[in-house]
Amino acid sequence: MNEDLKVNLSWLPQDHLEASSPENVSTAVSSLIPVVDPEPELIVNPWDIVLCTSGTLISCENAIVVLIIFQNPNLRAPMFLLIGSLALADLLAGLGLIINFIFAYLLQSEATKLVTIGLIVASFSASVCSLLAITVDRYLSLYYALTYNSERTVTFTYIMLILLWGASICIGLLPIMGWNCLKDESTCSVIRPLTKNNAAILSVSFLLMFALMLQLYIQICKIVMRHAHQIALQHHFLATSHYVTTRKGVSTLAIILGTFAACWMPFTLYSLIADYTYPSIYTYATLLPATYNSIINPVIYAFRNQEIQKAFWVICCGCIPSSLSQRARSPSDV
Repeated sequence: MNEDLKVNLSWLPQDHLEASSPENVSTAVSSLIPVVDPEPELIVNPWDIVLCTSGTLISCENAIVVLIIFQNPNLRAPMFLLIGSLALADLLAGLGLIINFIFAYLLQSEATKLVTIGLIVASFSASVCSLLAITVDRYLSLYYALTYNSERTVTFTYIMLILLWGASICIGLLPIMGWNCLKDESTCSVIRPLTKNNAAILSVSFLLMFALMLQLYIQICKIVMRHAHQIALQHHFLATSHYVTTRKGVSTLAIILGTFAACWMPFTLYSLIADYTYPSIYTYATLLPATYNSIINPVIYAFRNQEIQKAFWVICCGCIPSSLSQRARSPSDV
């Protein structure tokens, strides 16, 4: 401040400075300096607020699903275990977004940044892997319909859960164990402190899992069409019922895959081609739709399920609507 004062006063006559008191000098200087209104400083990034809001909605929505499955002992079949795994992964992802927002503005440190990014990466990895596991389970339930409800299926389900959560936790621990770009910023990806190689591996893994899910759902669609055709033949209304049921099943599968791809594909492809030098607005714009997938998952996989709907109504009001209790499951409910 003293140096600035000297520079600002250098243009004044020397005898005038010596004859004037410090108060007069300050008054003279302040009267000659133009008054400029300071621009309002942006304290919180609006994108971070949106992500935190999304995380809050994700946490609340998936907490309901976890609570329903945890409290109802009848929901212990392999399908419900996998849906519970998906809801738990999305719940942790939502909490990770909230914690990341809190730490980013209240407790900034490298340690908290590594922990929160590790939690988010592990949670979203478990979420995507759970989606793949649900797809595998749906395929097995149709392809091996006669032997699906056996101890071997339950054992296989637990093995899938152990593998997907073990792999996801290991992926989340990589930044904490040292595979980060805190010491070399040139290796950073669009998500700091993940390295470019780490982000590329995650993106390629996602593309491979999506290709596998696509192939499995194509096979599921063929099985559903065949089952619908057989049921229609048995009831002698092939022309209308077969078409309607098949179209409903195909539409359901298209919604599932289309939603998954629309949410995750932009961020996946962007992570492959971009790095830390790209504007952060592109990262936010592609990451936000990926978080929406965790909002949509409970609607597609949990709340559409008849047994979960019944358990939800029992918890809320202690009753089951008659329309829900009389609804029969069709081949299109995949």
